[in-house]
Amino acid sequence: MISAKTIERLFLYRRLMTDLIKRDTRFVFSHELANMSQSSPAQVRRDLMTAGITGSSSRGYDVVNLKSRFDEILHSSVQKAALVGIGNLGRAILSYFPHRSPAVEIVAAFDSDSSKTDRIIHGIRTYAVDNLDQVVHQTDVSLGIITTPKDAAQTTADSMIVAGIRGILNFAPVPVRVPAGIFIESLDLTTSLEKLAYFSRRPH
Repeated sequence: MISAKTIERLFLYRRLMTDLIKRDTRFVFSHELANMSQSSPAQVRRDLMTAGITGSSSRGYDVVNLKSRFDEILHSSVQKAALVGIGNLGRAILSYFPHRSPAVEIVAAFDSDSSKTDRIIHGIRTYAVDNLDQVVHQTDVSLGIITTPKDAAQTTADSMIVAGIRGILNFAPVPVRVPAGIFIESLDLTTSLEKLAYFSRRPH
């Protein structure tokens, strides 16, 4: 089984291949891909070998073939996502995300505030959070994004799981507990900035 860290790098490599194809680049060497991905040539070669990909010592890796292989491994069919929490961060994600990822499409957003629901925000229909289960089943949603206040994060995750969502991206500044078989990725922007501030002011 390919590790989560390797999968994360493969997604990055795939985005880089897409850019190279747009620039009509036919081949890429491991050291060039390492430079683009801020990695090392040895790490790139290990990742590609893990994915069953080999290159030529004289020409490097075929860019189109790399992209196709990444698509096979990463399952390029679109998965649908629902966002809960239409505050400033939620709106920013709804504004930024469309057309950014070929693999994920946000199809619905939810909130407990009725003034934010039953409307279209950045092209995405919004619903009362009480309708989460129904809409998830109707739209075949498999991924959830939490941008609620921290007090609502756990109950939101619980509701997503009951509705059948199996992958959750949590932006709320609080840990969320999920049962085995549910994949969760937590991104605490405040803590990340505080950590950055701490290390940036330490003496060199």
